[in-house]
Amino acid sequence: MPGPRLVTARFVLLVVSGIGYFVAIGSLLPVLPRYVRDETGGGDVAVGLVFGVFSIGAIAVRPSLGRLGDRSGRRILVVGGAIVAGASIALYGAAGSLVPLVAARVLTGVGEAAYFVGAATTATDLAPPERRGEAVSYFSVAVYGGLAFGPVLGEQVLQAGGFGAVWWTAVGLCAWAAVLGTTVPVIRHPEHERRRLLHPLGLPPGVVLGLGLVAVAGFAAFVPLYVEELGMGDSGALFMMYGGLVLAVRVVGARIPDALGPRRSGTGALTAIAAGMALVAAWGKPAGLYAGVAVFAVGMSLLFPALMALAVTDVPESERTSVVGTFTMFFDLAQGGGALLLGAVAAAGGYRAAFLAAATLALAGLALLLGGIDPRARRDVAGPVAVPPPA
Repeated sequence: MPGPRLVTARFVLLVVSGIGYFVAIGSLLPVLPRYVRDETGGGDVAVGLVFGVFSIGAIAVRPSLGRLGDRSGRRILVVGGAIVAGASIALYGAAGSLVPLVAARVLTGVGEAAYFVGAATTATDLAPPERRGEAVSYFSVAVYGGLAFGPVLGEQVLQAGGFGAVWWTAVGLCAWAAVLGTTVPVIRHPEHERRRLLHPLGLPPGVVLGLGLVAVAGFAAFVPLYVEELGMGDSGALFMMYGGLVLAVRVVGARIPDALGPRRSGTGALTAIAAGMALVAAWGKPAGLYAGVAVFAVGMSLLFPALMALAVTDVPESERTSVVGTFTMFFDLAQGGGALLLGAVAAAGGYRAAFLAAATLALAGLALLLGGIDPRARRDVAGPVAVPPPA
């Protein structure tokens, strides 16, 4: 007998909206560094600043946006986030100098936080409880696919029409995402008032997520430099293999987090991430890099769906966006803080030491998960665990 439906018209529209939005964000990645250098006269520090303030804007507002989504509904976050991001990107061309560009990037981070929190929560809202991990896997394909293929679009549009064409293409995609976002159901809980900015049920799985995601920061920042050290040329083939494996596992293995349970699938994900990074660090050859990245990619494909499913387990609908806002904050913390931490390790001991540090942090996340930091982490082993209502 078939189970409850997951793929409904509203779910499909949400995913299509996500593809448009994250293609827009991804299209900016290869273009902004050149814009900073060529149009504002900034150097490497300025490029880092322009990218870093995006995360600062997102971190600052995610928890508050979660509470807003619970009180006023997820639609305001999805539509409003896409509009704010699109409006801020439209300001890039008018910036002309570094300071206004940095201010516009902060607004883009705010828009991204709102859109992601609202859309990711909606994906779990629209899914049957026993298929939430699968829903997150499908939605994350939109996120990851957009960020993977958006840079290709950005490069092509830049070559064809210059910086202004890239900005307006991204604005159009954000508008498209906002229009589709109007189909998100409005479920308000005006009685929901939390005095705590961070939801306590989002913190434990968020910490585990952040420890695992530090490896992504190391992969993105140092693999392009490590391949030169190994005499391999460029890193394009590695990134293509990584992206293809993540997308393939998330589509073909979308039901794994639900079939195994969030704790077991999270355990497998963190084990694979640690093993992959350790293999890259220990086997200092091109073959070791390819083998390690392949194992790492499998782990990364399962990490977010598993921990997101864990984060929203047994959470009342009236508090779900608050939990997701707290949980996803660790994306930005891992990317910003992780890159700084591993950069210091690489400066002291080389790239292989940085990869080993990333493996160690993933193992720390695994230890926390296995240690039962969240009572819901054991629900797929011992059955549902009652979670007391918030004070």
